[in-house]
Amino acid sequence: MNQTITTVAGLEAGHYTDLEHATGCTVFLCREGAVGGVDVRGGSPGTRETDLLRPVHRVEQVHAVVLSGGSAFGLDAASGVVAYLESQGIGFKVGPKEAPVIVPIVSAAILYDLGLITSEVRPGLEEGRSACLAASSAPMTEGSVGAGTGATVAKLGGAERAVKGGIGSAAITLTTGQTVAAAVAVNAVGGIWDYTNGLVLAGPRRAGGGFDDSVALLLEGGA
Repeated sequence: MNQTITTVAGLEAGHYTDLEHATGCTVFLCREGAVGGVDVRGGSPGTRETDLLRPVHRVEQVHAVVLSGGSAFGLDAASGVVAYLESQGIGFKVGPKEAPVIVPIVSAAILYDLGLITSEVRPGLEEGRSACLAASSAPMTEGSVGAGTGATVAKLGGAERAVKGGIGSAAITLTTGQTVAAAVAVNAVGGIWDYTNGLVLAGPRRAGGGFDDSVALLLEGGA
């Protein structure tokens, strides 16, 4: 049973994964267009074409959303997605009716994974296109793939004590028939807890094994 974001009708997901260099990108394709919205948070967000998703702007649909590693360099992956969609005739038709120009709308956001293995290799145009070619409505692959390839969590003790993050997805179909789904690339500075009992599942790693509590470290003023 598909319990990932591709449960949503008309939505496809695809990854480009570079395990050797610990980076990658993920694309969510909406070939028929989809209504978007946005809420950008964080101290250092890196985005592309997210402003046009705000309700006061004219553009009403998006044709793809890209999540990428590579920090600011990774935004180039969206250009590969734009080129792919244009080649497929997907996008808004603008200009003269007899010879319109196809303009795909592709919003993107990045995460910082530079230096986990190397800072020299980042997702770009070809990697974005590769993610499109891999996209399908099959259950989305999760873990250290795509944008989650170089993601880490629990970084309050420094990169050497961090724990591997990744990308994941979940979906639920309500009794009324609507499907609610999400996909998240987790690259948090904080840790992970079991919400049912408060146990630390991932925190800065201790030399002797186990995890420190990220919140406790933060309250103490650092690692």
